[in-house]
Parts: sequence; C-alpha cells; structure tokens
Amino acid sequence: MSKCVNEKMIHGLGTALITPFQADGSVDYEALARLLDTQLTGYVDYIVVLGTTGEAATMTDKERAEVRSFVRSYVNGRLPLVLGLGGNCTAAVCEALRNTDLSGFCAVLSVCPYYNKPNQEGLYQHFCAIAEISPIPVILYNVPGRTGVNLLPETVMRIYNARPDKILGIKEASGNVEQIKDLICRKSKVESQKQFLVISGDDGIACELMEAGAAGLISVASNAFPEDFWHIVHDKDAALQAKYAEMIKLLFAEGNPVGIKAVLAQKGLITNSLRLPLVPASQELQEKILRLL
Repeated sequence: MSKCVNEKMIHGLGTALITPFQADGSVDYEALARLLDTQLTGYVDYIVVLGTTGEAATMTDKERAEVRSFVRSYVNGRLPLVLGLGGNCTAAVCEALRNTDLSGFCAVLSVCPYYNKPNQEGLYQHFCAIAEISPIPVILYNVPGRTGVNLLPETVMRIYNARPDKILGIKEASGNVEQIKDLICRKSKVESQKQFLVISGDDGIACELMEAGAAGLISVASNAFPEDFWHIVHDKDAALQAKYAEMIKLLFAEGNPVGIKAVLAQKGLITNSLRLPLVPASQELQEKILRLL
C-alpha cells in the first residue's frame, strides 16, 4: 500500500470537488483556486478530484490531466487527495491506471461499471483487475442510482479478501441504510478487516452511518459549507445535519452537481456553468436555494 495513505488520513470529511467552468465551457482555473482555498481551511480532511460531482465524464483526457495537475500543484500536500478514475470498460480503466501520473494522490475512487449492468461475479472480477494494476490503494464506489448495478456486501468483502493490500474501502451511496449497516457489520467481524473503510456517500444519512461505524463522509455539500459539515462529521451532530435536510434535498433535486453549483454561484465563488447534458438549475430551484441561504 502507498506510504502516503493510511486509515486516519481518509477518515472524516472528504469533499467531492466540483469543476468550475466559464460561460464558454472551458475550465475556470481562477474559480477552482478560490474553491480550493475554501477547502484548505482546516475543516476538510481530504479532497476527491474528478469524480461524478466534478463532471469528469464530460471532460477530455487533456482537461482531466490539466485539472489533476492543477489541483495537485495548488494543494501542494496540504490535504490528502483522492482521484476519481473508473469506467465501464475494465481494460480501459486498467490502461488509464498504467498511464496516469498518480503522484500526489493517496488513492483512486473507482465507480462500479455503468450501463453494462454486470452481475456480482463481473463486478468482482472488474475490481480485482483494477486492484492488480493500480499502484495506489483503491476505494470502491457503489452508486446504483447512477450505474444501474448494486455492489452487494458479500461481493465487497470478497473483493477486499482477494486484495486486502490494495482495497482501502468503499464509498457507499446506495442510500440503502440496512445494506450499508450489513456491510459495516460484516467487515467488523474479522479483526484484519477493521482497516476496511465504509464511507458514507450521502450527505443526508452520514450521522446515522457513522454511529453504526462508517468512517466519515464524502460530501457534495461541503463544497459550499465545509465548516458545518466538518462539525456534522466530527461531532456526529445530527441536529445540525437535520437543519441541512431541506438544502440537501434541493442540492440533488435536478441532479448533481446542478444544485451545488447554484449554491456556489450565489455565494460568488463560481459561474453557474455546467456541461451538457447537464444544464443550470431552474429559476424555481435557484429561488428556493436562495431563500434557504
């Protein structure tokens, strides 16, 4: 396992970083720097770059490389970095892992293959192939609402048992609390598996999952509210999380990162630009967000 990563570094609050775009669709590096400054305040424990929230699927290889390099250089070791790197072609993901400069990144976050709808054996073999190739630890990413497949707890532990040296944990965004608690229970039954991290991928249920043993949250909302979400995660502040319940609903009402970009634009941090097929939040949604802000 990479020397730059350990269990404690990935505990706590991770921000699933958005990618700011200018009105012409190009990456807005000045806005990206402003956003990173808000994350480098002591309230965020690590940053996830070029994930779903970062609209990586709509970016070219060249753009992803430039954003990766910019963030790595700007952060300059001040926070651990996790890189989103996944896809629905196992061979292509493995090739990207071979050819991508992963220096400065502690782990890769790799989503379940989408569209193909593999069965559990296919998911197992996909992630084992990725673990074999990846030079740094891998965090699995289960988000059935986007991928069309659900990585079941027994398969997760099977993947971990096959490559405990490479599989660091899982970002669980299935929204299925009982399934996630089952996974936490399974991993805690074996002493060696206590190092396997189950991370909440849902802002709205983070406290409940952490009470059950989850290792923090990879958050969309912390792009805009890092201090409050630090307290939600580190203090297990369910009351504060409850105060954000309506905002969290609005953030995802028209897709992600539509809502969080509307918030950041209203805060003056970015231009409210997205890449097709995503479009900016409707006027109705923007007004609801503004009232809450």
